[in-house]
Amino acid sequence: MLRVNQIKVTPGHSEADLKKSTANALRIPEDNITSLKIIRQSIDARKKPHISYSYSVDVTVKEEEKILRRFRGKENQVCRAEQKAYRFPEPGRGEQKNPTVIVGTGPAGLFCGYFLALHGYRPVLLERGKCVEERRKDVEAFWETGQLNPDSNVQFGEGGAGTFSDGKLNTLVKDRDGRNRVVLETFVKFGAKERICYDAKPHIGTDVLCDVVRRMREEIIRLGGQVRFGSLVTEIELQQGHVVGVVVNGSERIACEQLVLAIGHSARDTFAMLHKKQVPMEAKAFAVGLRMEHPQSMVNESQYGMREPGSLGAAPYRVAAKAADGRGVYSFCMCPGGYVVNASSESGHTAVNGMSYSGRDGKNANSAIIVTVTPEDFGGEGGPLAGIAFQRRLEQRAFEIGGGKIPVQRYGDFRRQVLEDGMKREDSMKELPFMPQCKGQYQWADVAKILPLECNAAIVEGIETFAAQIKGFNRPDACLSGVESRTSSPVRILRDDSLQSQVRGLYPCGEGAGYAGGIVSAAMDGIRVAEQIATEFRPVNT
Repeated sequence: MLRVNQIKVTPGHSEADLKKSTANALRIPEDNITSLKIIRQSIDARKKPHISYSYSVDVTVKEEEKILRRFRGKENQVCRAEQKAYRFPEPGRGEQKNPTVIVGTGPAGLFCGYFLALHGYRPVLLERGKCVEERRKDVEAFWETGQLNPDSNVQFGEGGAGTFSDGKLNTLVKDRDGRNRVVLETFVKFGAKERICYDAKPHIGTDVLCDVVRRMREEIIRLGGQVRFGSLVTEIELQQGHVVGVVVNGSERIACEQLVLAIGHSARDTFAMLHKKQVPMEAKAFAVGLRMEHPQSMVNESQYGMREPGSLGAAPYRVAAKAADGRGVYSFCMCPGGYVVNASSESGHTAVNGMSYSGRDGKNANSAIIVTVTPEDFGGEGGPLAGIAFQRRLEQRAFEIGGGKIPVQRYGDFRRQVLEDGMKREDSMKELPFMPQCKGQYQWADVAKILPLECNAAIVEGIETFAAQIKGFNRPDACLSGVESRTSSPVRILRDDSLQSQVRGLYPCGEGAGYAGGIVSAAMDGIRVAEQIATEFRPVNT
């Protein structure tokens, strides 16, 4: 089989068009190609508005060796296809006394549980929140009424925080063992579109991801696992430095010797409990900032040279810069055709995130514009939970400024306040046609009062720089919402090469533990932990 790269085809093409272009690239008749599989599809917008798709495909052809000789020295264009198939390890020799317990059903916990269940282990998954069907109702009720359920919201519940986002599936994690691809294939198996396996910037969308998560849970149960909702782990029991059990909801004890902590980045009470139990942790750098909204048509025109891109879909962007003080400023979790959502999980606190449905057909584009913060920025006495305290201070300020609603401010007003240039505030800007697109009530407010001054200054500097790449990025009527504080975990739960904590039998896992940064990387880490447990132990009663 051959891998053929850089196949250019215009948007709206057919499968026959792709096959014809591949044959032309190989300089062979079309009927010499006996099979064709798309490996990667990306958009080439360098000559906008003349946009094309660029493909990498695997093909079986007649006279393969002859074609390879023809392209000798041009291996970047044509080479032998090599794709490592994923393999789960054979069971180890250790005896499991009790099934593995997994805390959290975000992508790390869900994939860890699914792969253990798939190979004969019968894991017990404990989720403090509700199943995704009930969770969706709670989230929508919160957006409509402002009444928060602290255990069932955008952060907590089946599927994790990523469920109410764009469902972006790109990752920078190297995939030497095929875990990335098996994650995507698993999503397809449970209802995602097959194109996520080859799209350069794959996404599922919140509406589809909810159904995928539900089907994965149903399969775990069918394979003999348990998934229990409303089950908050309030205590970890240890004997001689080893896990022997957990306590759920302050009363029920579950015996276990292998405990996977896939708790997500917002389980602040669980982090406090772990710190009290002297589980080794450390504060880590993360990023904070604001959500910024622009008209999607403006982004389309900048990226594709057309306001209505048709079959190309809403255009994404990615921007990054370095501020004068050395801080990184960059876009994060960009949602084409998306919404800013109230993603709070604690009463008296406001946090925002971005979300798109699978169609990405909203009028606005949004992304977080964030700046790096380190333990030196957190203040106070420090310690492993200093970043959590820093997040809470920002979220309390956002709640107060917005009166419990999402605080929103025009960029022009924000910039004037940050730079203190003395220009008159233009309240009339609030009547301009471009308006926020939010899930949850919003309130015009002084967003510039949420973040530290140095963060605000870096954000303004970044936005002005980004305007050189995307025309209109610094338009005064763009909307800023706050606060984007849950970009990644502010804590790392330390683990060694066996993926265990110093507390033996405890497996910190995924984004909350500090070992992932998104849906796919968290799922991949969940699979890694499942593999590690499998290499050490046989399933219970086998």
